[in-house]
Amino acid sequence: MTPSPKTLTLALLTALGSGLCAAQAANGGGKNFAEPDRDGRIRTQLSARETAVVASELSAKIARLPLKEGDSFKAGQTLVAFDCALFEAQLHKAEASHEAARKTLAVSQRLAELNSASRLEVEQAEARVKESAAEAAYMRATVSKCVIAAPFAGRVAKRLAAGSEFATPGRPLLEIVDGGPPELQLIVPSRWLARLKPGSPFTVSVDELGQSFSAKVVRLGARIDPVSQSVSVTGQISGNHRGLQPGMSGWASFPGAQ
Repeated sequence: MTPSPKTLTLALLTALGSGLCAAQAANGGGKNFAEPDRDGRIRTQLSARETAVVASELSAKIARLPLKEGDSFKAGQTLVAFDCALFEAQLHKAEASHEAARKTLAVSQRLAELNSASRLEVEQAEARVKESAAEAAYMRATVSKCVIAAPFAGRVAKRLAAGSEFATPGRPLLEIVDGGPPELQLIVPSRWLARLKPGSPFTVSVDELGQSFSAKVVRLGARIDPVSQSVSVTGQISGNHRGLQPGMSGWASFPGAQ
């Protein structure tokens, strides 16, 4: 017997209700992640101030990839070097062609002064000079990409390639993170904005270290999430503590937070 529309609607509502209850149970009973726990604490995570994925811009064999995971480096230090013998040879050829074009132009201009060359010949020689100059500039730019230098001082978070491998444009080679003190990332109820501002103090307890540290707010999010009524907050732990690393997590406690 075919069920009536009323029976189908009731069955659908029951299924949706059951699915919602299951989703809420899986998400801690439907609790908003930005809401503080019973002690007024907010979950937080440490993150690097700057991160980057180093990728190849060339199709070339990796000549040197000296750093391993966890290694430190300075700003400007070589992270990756490619075997660019072919590109360098093409650069020398382009520079030689440019020099030859310049000399040809000089001769054409002198012949034109003696009425032994037409204006068209001079213009063609000038065009060849511009074309060869552009080719030489292109090859210089290509050769400049044969070495990838560190954009900032930091550490290697992940190594994604090895020496002697062939790299292609866009292929990730290294993941790097800033070597400075990590920042704290939090999501707090938007109602807290009435009393939170840059410089507001709080305390953070780091799970991995079992220690608590003094911290302060350094930035507030630019927008409020309209669904969860929450806002992102960036904090900074006071002082320099060597044990802190990006990826650690813990609890942030704000004075009088409820």
